[in-house]
Amino acid sequence: MVTRISPRSLHTGQVLYSPSSRSIFKFQHKHTETEQTGRDNTKKMKIEEVQSTTKKQRIATHTHIKGLGLEVTGKAIPLAAGFVGQVAAREAGGLVVDMIRQKKMAGRALLLAGPPGTGKTALALGISQELGTKVPFCPMVGSEVYSSEVKKTEVLMENFRRAIGLRIKENKEVYEGEVTELSPEETESVTGGYGKAISHVIIGLKTVKGTKQLKLDPTIYDALIKEKVAVGDVIYIESNSGAVKRVGRSDAFATEFDLEAEEYVPLPKGEVHKKKEIVQDVTLHDLDAANARPQGGQDILSLMGQMMKPRKTEITDKLRQEINKVVNRYIDEGVAELVPGVLFIDEVHMLDMECFSYLNRALESSLSPIVIFATNRGICTVRGTDMSSPHGIPVDLLDRLVIIRTETYGPAEMIQILAIRAQVEEISIDEESLAYLGEIGQQASLRHAVQLLSPGSVVAKMNGRDGICKADLEEVNSLYLNAKSSAKLLQEQQDRYIS
Repeated sequence: MVTRISPRSLHTGQVLYSPSSRSIFKFQHKHTETEQTGRDNTKKMKIEEVQSTTKKQRIATHTHIKGLGLEVTGKAIPLAAGFVGQVAAREAGGLVVDMIRQKKMAGRALLLAGPPGTGKTALALGISQELGTKVPFCPMVGSEVYSSEVKKTEVLMENFRRAIGLRIKENKEVYEGEVTELSPEETESVTGGYGKAISHVIIGLKTVKGTKQLKLDPTIYDALIKEKVAVGDVIYIESNSGAVKRVGRSDAFATEFDLEAEEYVPLPKGEVHKKKEIVQDVTLHDLDAANARPQGGQDILSLMGQMMKPRKTEITDKLRQEINKVVNRYIDEGVAELVPGVLFIDEVHMLDMECFSYLNRALESSLSPIVIFATNRGICTVRGTDMSSPHGIPVDLLDRLVIIRTETYGPAEMIQILAIRAQVEEISIDEESLAYLGEIGQQASLRHAVQLLSPGSVVAKMNGRDGICKADLEEVNSLYLNAKSSAKLLQEQQDRYIS
């Protein structure tokens, strides 16, 4: 309900809502001492703005990537979805996405190879965006396997299992609708004394087709309190387990107030009591972890184990095989569906010979995700051996990989990328400054040029301007060295440093 501002309402200390600015202004009296100036006496009024509760997303390196930017035919659009250039690599990525959707690429691996700063990680993230949230995407870095607590192969296997999803379908009888009434019925406590116990709960549920009044067990009342259910919320109650799920607030109440914190949902269709197919998405690692930890136990050791922070332990191969048997049975019965996801291993040259031989075996397993490797190395030694190999990967594993190459960016492409980054970071910058940053990107690296945007914006604000001009960037560039100029300086002043 929108309150109209009238001269009278200003003096009541009430909350007024302004739909245009989406904020609430709280008018409040401050009874300050009136200043007698001889002609008038004034009162100071305090106005506070209530901040919106929506979360501000932190801007990361690849926030601007929204997909691969392809046409329906699979051709890459030169500038789309945050991507600039890399036409061949994006088209190859698009084919990979199609194969994953058709489930024709399980157990295969892909290698993204190219110089630093050419968009290998961005390409992998673009593939994950194209696949959507329903397909598991598990990113990791090669050096993650070197843990002091868990074996290297265990870390790899854990991430493999994280990248394989299982969609379980269940038919459940549910009561669904908007809560019209919620009243707990109390009786005298069985234990005596003054306390009262809840004997049952009367709840009214309304859908488009009709309404029903239900008498629920007192245990469900605890679940209703836990979910913070109130009249006007849309909920569903499972009839077998008594589990309560709050879906959101009914959209009939959408005009009440708008602090953007509430999710409004339409009134459910059909009857209140219905059979509903509930789809649950889990990963194989979730199943492993749930079965690896023994639950409950009232003896002192179990209680102490629950209180102490559990140390990271390995999940045995035997347990995984048992889970695989159950999963395969579910798939055969049609209860569950396997969703092979993507495991992205960045800096793959950091893995050693043991990991590579383990990857050979893991890729051949029946439950295997699509693995994407990325590396910026040329011909170098395989870690843990004297053998040199392309990309630091053994030749037998390279044979199994499909390799996508990323190209270095030209000056025009760099300027376009810098313009996109400035837009994402909400920085205003003129053409001349972008051209100057493009030159810096060509001489040093694209990453260095992108990093100069934020300090340039701060310098511009200090100089009393909203937009960045070339002088700001020249000042920032003189303050910060890039990797190449730093290396050159080290060579010139070698005698001053300890080597």
